[in-house]
Amino acid sequence: MTAVLSPAALDRAAALLREGALVAFPTETVYGLGANARNGRAVAAVFEAKGRPHFNPLICHYPDAEAAFADVVAEGRARRLAARFWPGPLTLVLPRRPECGVDLLAGAGLDTLAVRVPAHPLALALLRQAAVPVAAPSANRSGQVSPTTAQHVLDGLGGRIAAVLDGGPCPVGVESTVLDLTGAGPALLRPGGVPLEAIEAEIGTVGRALPLAAAETTRSLRSPGLLLSHYAPGLPVRLDARTVTAEEALLAFGPPLPGAALTWNLSEAGDLAEAAARLFAGLRWLDAEGTRRGCTRIAAMPVPQAGLGLAINDRLARAAAPRQAPRQP
Repeated sequence: MTAVLSPAALDRAAALLREGALVAFPTETVYGLGANARNGRAVAAVFEAKGRPHFNPLICHYPDAEAAFADVVAEGRARRLAARFWPGPLTLVLPRRPECGVDLLAGAGLDTLAVRVPAHPLALALLRQAAVPVAAPSANRSGQVSPTTAQHVLDGLGGRIAAVLDGGPCPVGVESTVLDLTGAGPALLRPGGVPLEAIEAEIGTVGRALPLAAAETTRSLRSPGLLLSHYAPGLPVRLDARTVTAEEALLAFGPPLPGAALTWNLSEAGDLAEAAARLFAGLRWLDAEGTRRGCTRIAAMPVPQAGLGLAINDRLARAAAPRQAPRQP
């Protein structure tokens, strides 16, 4: 049963978030499905509740720019845009700080993070009260229309999440503009609540992202709501491993195969939510430690093609895809 909480129940909503429960809340754009961004199990539950087919990076919400910039590296353009448009419907994609405490799953394993400060007073109050970054895509089942009222959230996610904080209709009603500031020049990844012309008035010409077909081929986009790049380890990845050798690092699911040089178990109990929460950290650890120990590749045990297993297998397949040889100058 999903509880509908009034603004007076802000303390309860904040406590639920800190504890790892999912809470939908209003922003000026649409209702977001919030999870404690530092809690990998909570972030995995977002993908499960939405039926989201891939681990797309999620937008992390903060009460102010100072809190956001504690997790990402903000250069001059980012600070100018934040001063002009935050709080507001603008998301900035920026490099993660090494000390960033946001779980890797929230950023889909990338070295970047999408951050914003929402303008809705109830959202800001919730973020201050929760005192954790909140990862939040739109609070609807994947592929359905984004919700702009609490009832819309209940219609799609009732029974799948802990609570909805009812703040009335969302005033903007379209998602935030997403701007990537990690490349040679700023790139618009998604149009939204802040007009492109207003952004260009602050920082000059903004480029356009690759078309989606090209983005999927190159896996170059870093935005929520778009096809994206992903974390690919340096060691080759072998899928559907039924045996393992002493030269391989093992990414296990369930009882681990014997004989590996080292092992990271996604979930000994075969829990897909736990596996999703541990996937990117496991790939990074096996890559670094396996390389240090002279392993030749990572062997990944089979994961069921159901529920979150679809997203886990999608990411593993991308990690195992053949590397393109670098172009010659």
